[in-house]
Amino acid sequence: MKTNRTHPRAVVTAKAARSIEEGHPWVYEGEVRRFELPSGDSWNNNGSLKPGAWDSTGSGDAADSAQTAQTEQTAQTARQQRPANDFRERRRRKELLNAPQTEDEIIPLEALPDGSIVDVVSLKGSYLGTGLLSRHSRIRVRLVTRNANDDFSPAFWERKVRWAWEYRKTVMGDDAHACRVIFSEADEFPGLIVDRFNDVLVTQTLSAGMERLKPVVFPALLKVFAEDGVSLRGIYERNDVATRSLEGLEQTTGWWSPQSDDDTSVLDDTGNTDSDLTVTDITENGVRYHVDFANGQKTGFFLDQKYNRRAVARLARGRRVLDCCTHTGSFALNAALGGAEFVRAVDVSETAIDMARENARLNGPDVAGRMDFTVANIFDLLPELERTRNPEHFDFIILDPPAFTKSRRTIGSAERGYREINYRAMRILPRGGYLATCSCSHFMDHERFKRMIAEAAQDAGVRLRQIEERQQAPDHPIVWGVPETDYLKCFLFQVV
Repeated sequence: MKTNRTHPRAVVTAKAARSIEEGHPWVYEGEVRRFELPSGDSWNNNGSLKPGAWDSTGSGDAADSAQTAQTEQTAQTARQQRPANDFRERRRRKELLNAPQTEDEIIPLEALPDGSIVDVVSLKGSYLGTGLLSRHSRIRVRLVTRNANDDFSPAFWERKVRWAWEYRKTVMGDDAHACRVIFSEADEFPGLIVDRFNDVLVTQTLSAGMERLKPVVFPALLKVFAEDGVSLRGIYERNDVATRSLEGLEQTTGWWSPQSDDDTSVLDDTGNTDSDLTVTDITENGVRYHVDFANGQKTGFFLDQKYNRRAVARLARGRRVLDCCTHTGSFALNAALGGAEFVRAVDVSETAIDMARENARLNGPDVAGRMDFTVANIFDLLPELERTRNPEHFDFIILDPPAFTKSRRTIGSAERGYREINYRAMRILPRGGYLATCSCSHFMDHERFKRMIAEAAQDAGVRLRQIEERQQAPDHPIVWGVPETDYLKCFLFQVV
């Protein structure tokens, strides 16, 4: 490790040090024992921007005293009713011990601003890694390297961009024209998502550190693609994400504007600011799509199921397929192109169904002529199909719902939702029929998802023959030690 480091240091607990050594890239606010500046100044708190930020009232503001007292009394009563080992109470006590209690204890923003580069060290001073500071978030530091010799110059970030793109070209081959180029922590760009849709890069910036680094990272993206002979219209930002508020960031959308004339040299002649040009075309598994990257969900199209859709297409020939939660029709179109006799695509969103219908037309009359589209809630549709004994004779059902949970607190209700739709699908399918079932929530881990499927099959009175267990495409790499990167489950079964 280099001596005379110029970066501030976050001294973390032994538990945090073990977690980092095991591969996890985050340091939580309650795991920071103190911050130290190269000048010798130090603060024995976790860097919160508000005094008492994690106290029982959840706020450090000078609220009305009567309201505060009532809230504290309610919180105290709730704590007394919890088990002694309740993890929320233990976490609250830990955070409260290590948070600034007065304005004087808050680290000045000019001394340690959001997005600062911070060395993370153990209580004994051993170097663990270097990351980006988020003073609004419970995730206080996100690591970007474990190499003490890295200098964090523009060349450092350009090199990381190049590594990410070279990896995609290797694992995706000809499919790299529509793929995820940067997958946040999996590529050590914490909180940054970059998807390529042919001639456009679409980004989501979800951390304060990456927001601060955009003037460095985005030109590096354009430069790397230009050097590879890829002509891009530009970078479109989809920062309309509620979680940005947890980082103290506003929601924004629109074309990113280079800060210097030199950056524009890597864009094509069409320019990158025409608001009418927020749709592009891609081809995936032989299926053509219009991608509305300004208005579609997330970045405009879900790339992670690319090869799972191909697996579904292989099973679909000659079958009558029901694609639930079709979004823009991707599973349904793969099934139709794979030779399905008939495909019904269902989604609760009328806008999504309109886009799916348009994508079907884009693939010609042979595909569109064997498809139909329905706006419906699958929690209503599936019970109705069961009650009416499957009048359309579906023998292949695809379940690809949106994430039913984005937190551990709601995992129980999410599991009940998954069990309900899988149970109904198994009841509808004839013996010998096929089921594709997915979950895109990392909180619904593989073992829990498998257990849920087994319970649904038992309740439905059927047995399942597993064809394949699949995960996300390799442009969304799973990094061992970072469980958040391992999120997509996809099972293919025959009902026997």
